[in-house]
Amino acid sequence: MNAKQLLILGSLVGVFLFAYYVNFTSPEIQNAIHEAFYMLQWYVRYHTLACVVPAMFIAGAISVFFSKEAVLRHLGPKANKAEAYGVASVSGTVLAVCSCSVLPMFAGIYRVGAGLGPASAFLYAGPAINVMAIFLTARVLGFDLGIARIIGSIVFAVIIGLIMSVIFRSDEEERTAAVMQLPEPPPAKRKLWQTALFFVCMIFFLVFSDWANPSQTEIVKTDGTTMNASVLIRTAQIYRVQLQEPLGDLPKGAKMMLDVKDIASERDLTPDNYKWVAWVYHHRWYFAGVLFLAVLAMSWGWFDRQELADWMSETWSFSKSIIPLLFGGVLVTGFVGALIPEEIVASWVGGDSFKSNLIASMIGGMWYFATLTEIPILEALLGLGMGRGPALSLLLAGPALSLPSIAVIYSVIGFKKTLTFVALTVVMSTMVGMIFGWFFV
Repeated sequence: MNAKQLLILGSLVGVFLFAYYVNFTSPEIQNAIHEAFYMLQWYVRYHTLACVVPAMFIAGAISVFFSKEAVLRHLGPKANKAEAYGVASVSGTVLAVCSCSVLPMFAGIYRVGAGLGPASAFLYAGPAINVMAIFLTARVLGFDLGIARIIGSIVFAVIIGLIMSVIFRSDEEERTAAVMQLPEPPPAKRKLWQTALFFVCMIFFLVFSDWANPSQTEIVKTDGTTMNASVLIRTAQIYRVQLQEPLGDLPKGAKMMLDVKDIASERDLTPDNYKWVAWVYHHRWYFAGVLFLAVLAMSWGWFDRQELADWMSETWSFSKSIIPLLFGGVLVTGFVGALIPEEIVASWVGGDSFKSNLIASMIGGMWYFATLTEIPILEALLGLGMGRGPALSLLLAGPALSLPSIAVIYSVIGFKKTLTFVALTVVMSTMVGMIFGWFFV
């Protein structure tokens, strides 16, 4: 029985044992189930159409319209390493999206021949080197954490990619040989600038549609209660918020569940130096709409019917294999997260010991963080006693990994490569967090 079959068997056994033994009458379990589906609804409403679906179309387009020769020349195992890893490691500064957008694009470039090293660097860097998140980290959590996050993310992307390429060199040579055996694609029907403009418009559509607002929000309830909070989850019926100022007996960092019917108004409290970010957020659909129309016009004018059919076929292939794993991972993350209070997590990651940093890295590797939500969550954990070293460990491991992303990575590159990628991310985050904690308290 191979690794894939063992994983399927283990999953079936886990579901069986869960259903057999869990006490569904327990208030904690019932609350965790509610939290899991709240998180899934939030993910579906605010990330699937705006983030995941555009990324699937981009991945499908990469598979159909990128020639394997071009990919191998720039990102293949024998490509110039400075160019390949340089492009991959700074990709997040352009994308500014979360891991669920990067995953389909990673699958797309890997499928058409990108080397495992550059593809792994892209997979890590895409969500990790988010300019907005790094600036917000420095402003909210401290300049030292902001600088350490950007340096660590860029260096990690290159090191992880290089190690992955060395460990699996023989596998990569076989895969490259197999890619080269594929039939030659027909001559390009468009000029290079046309293909480039087409992809630029799609990528910027994704950037604007998934644009995150880092602002704090003033929420006024119908009973007159006013609170300064960060909105973590927003569904059709509820808001999950984290207080940015004390409210009555509740301290800063406390989380609350608000019924939408009890909210009278909201007001943006974005600091002056982030007003442009909030402005783009409130006008994002205008920008995205213009780019969407541009993509439609280019698709109509530059592509024939067969090319469009192939594009849709590849997009559907990615969607049916990736989206169910993302949905399942989000459900599990919401369920598990509800069973572990932040006070307990903070007690595990106090100080700057190896154990604290390792636990922080592992938690970061399991939790799903949408873009920017890791910052208010970490702010609360620091207030509860989390060490600054573990905070950096979580910041380095969290954006690139989560239960949903691990499931998707496994479906693309297999068990051994996924295990190695996860282990490298967790171990390196742990070690850097420890070193950081020795010098910055």
